[in-house]
Amino acid sequence: MANLVRTDTNYLWTAFGPTNVQIHHVTIANSLGDAQIALDLVPRIDARGLPPERRVRHALEVASAYHARNLIDAAVRELLVAERLASEQVHAHVMSRELVLRLHATAAGRRDRRLAALARRMKLI
Repeated sequence: MANLVRTDTNYLWTAFGPTNVQIHHVTIANSLGDAQIALDLVPRIDARGLPPERRVRHALEVASAYHARNLIDAAVRELLVAERLASEQVHAHVMSRELVLRLHATAAGRRDRRLAALARRMKLI
């Protein structure tokens, strides 16, 4: 259906279209534990045309995949991108809160001032 629609739309807040389907591929790969496959898909996705809440959710999945590959700096960078898009969503979302705590528990995460500042803004530390 996304190929038939050929454009990203937001009918009834679905953000449906080819880009959303690509984002779901990342989510599925990440959910199946295939973080590298998820990260390999990311460069092909241009989510700039989607609503901010959908872009944030995608950024959280990307950050999670980076974390799974122990790429802490990249995960933090992605979380900060998401926070700039919609801070209230990042601060309140269960996935982002758990991810920040898991990242902060790593040796590299404990030393990352950007992550500590984000955790403070989220009232996690």
